[in-house]
Amino acid sequence: MSSKRAKAKTTKKRPQRATSNVFAMFDQSQIQEFKEAFNMIDQNRDGFIDKEDLHDMLASLGKNPTDEYLEGMMSEAPGPINFTMFLTMFGE
Repeated sequence: MSSKRAKAKTTKKRPQRATSNVFAMFDQSQIQEFKEAFNMIDQNRDGFIDKEDLHDMLASLGKNPTDEYLEGMMSEAPGPINFTMFLTMFGE
């Protein structure tokens, strides 16, 4: 016979995320302008700016960027560039 024991729920403690106050650095109209700029650069509308988005945006301005140039631009971000990261980069 097995005795029924109530299993204590174990909740894994997650490390607390560092919160960014990047949205507090700008007023609403500035954030809206950054959002419009982000959407213009995010050509494929996936919510992230990648190397192809940068290439397409620069090509639409008549530029012909090299892969090396695009890689250099992408390396300025510590990770994928979503809108929050985009704002953070401008806030630094």
